[in-house]
Amino acid sequence: MKLTLKYIAVILIGGITLSSCSKHPDSPGYEYMPDMYRSQAIEAYVDYGMVTDEEKDTTAERLKNTQSARIPAEGSIPYYKKKNKAALMMPFIYGKADLDSASANWKLPSPFLADIEGNVKEGKRLFEIMCMHCHGKTGQGDGGVVVVGDYNPPSPYDGAYKERSLGGIFHVITFGKGAMGAHASQLNKEERWKVAMYVRTLQHGDFNLNGLTGNVKADTTGAPVVAAAVLGNAG
Repeated sequence: MKLTLKYIAVILIGGITLSSCSKHPDSPGYEYMPDMYRSQAIEAYVDYGMVTDEEKDTTAERLKNTQSARIPAEGSIPYYKKKNKAALMMPFIYGKADLDSASANWKLPSPFLADIEGNVKEGKRLFEIMCMHCHGKTGQGDGGVVVVGDYNPPSPYDGAYKERSLGGIFHVITFGKGAMGAHASQLNKEERWKVAMYVRTLQHGDFNLNGLTGNVKADTTGAPVVAAAVLGNAG
């Protein structure tokens, strides 16, 4: 009896083993609990509600009710507890074609002047990460990408771009200009202002306060304000 059971067990195991084999090179054969090692991937920013009604299987029905990450609505900003920080991050009021208007009217928020040295230092760090490879360490347009790639160099900051205002620099960082692409997705508004502050030191040799006074349209939701001392009351 024991011998018979042994033979039966061997035959069953052998049969299962053989039946799980396939001549097709891509076939995995029979799999025990395949969902344990072949999990269904959920892709970010995929609208699973768009699965067609023609696909009637259970997987399609489940995917149609699966929620994935959603692309934020246009103009969305991160949540900030501090009101001034939230105001600073409000959408930019100028469009890509408004460089001249931004140069004339878009002014540095006054809180950045509370720590010029610290903000310029952070702007330098960000510049060396995001900009130096084209503009060069001192803003002469002699970065590694330009020199090695033999591309047309950007104008020096202390040359053709010396008189470009902080608002103009901010606009160019946001939307790009010429061969330079937009950097709004890489640098938030606070970081763009700090880079602009550092670029100003490359233009003038230091952070020149000249031209930063008067009636301005400050970096808030777009309401014009009058500068009481140096800049608009924004941030």
